[in-house]
Amino acid sequence: MKTVTVKLPESLAARLDAMAKRHQSSKSVLIRDALEAFLQDGKRASNLSCYELTSDLAGCLSSGVGDLSSNKKHLEDFGQ
Repeated sequence: MKTVTVKLPESLAARLDAMAKRHQSSKSVLIRDALEAFLQDGKRASNLSCYELTSDLAGCLSSGVGDLSSNKKHLEDFGQ
């Protein structure tokens, strides 16, 4: 495996340290994973739309009502 040296701002290094501790992982593993994800997607998070950033959350909650968006009776008291 090849070694690469990277200079990080103090704030980013602190966040990396905290994340490594939370995930009980090494900083190297986290950096490799992040770099791999970046190179696969070819996108930066700052260039993504709100939908792209949250698309994995769409539909993850259940209201228990199957026809909430199509049944007008659910809108009777809405906005009053």
